[in-house]
Amino acid sequence: MSTLSFPARTSTAEIELGTLLQPKFGPDGLIPCITCDHVTNEVLMFAFMNAESLAHTIATKKATYWSRSRNKLWVKGEESGNTMQVKSLRVDCDQDVIMLLVESVGGAACHNGYKSCFYRALTAEAKAGDPTSMKLEFAAQRLFDPATVYKKK
Repeated sequence: MSTLSFPARTSTAEIELGTLLQPKFGPDGLIPCITCDHVTNEVLMFAFMNAESLAHTIATKKATYWSRSRNKLWVKGEESGNTMQVKSLRVDCDQDVIMLLVESVGGAACHNGYKSCFYRALTAEAKAGDPTSMKLEFAAQRLFDPATVYKKK
């Protein structure tokens, strides 16, 4: 499947204010995708989509991404069981970013066992220009042990 599976991009006015999905994939064929909880709006993860994964997401209502490291489609939860049911698909103003609002079935979005992939925060003591002060602290509790969920093949 290619970007031709989606309507061709037209005028700026139509892209920014129109009612037709005209996603802008980058030169690598990818579009950024932010995934949020549909109730709390908490950011759960960030990944990329290509035309095939976007089309699969629309067709199945299952969050599907393009895994750059594995070079293949990745249906979220296919291994862990922590799937994401898409409740709403949104685009930003110029349609070069996708946002999914999802129900996280299983409760954890992160492969490290956390609800969100954003489970660490920069400490208040961090100072620009001082690399040794750039410390992270955990801002969430782990929900599962990845070693028991992901079996190496």
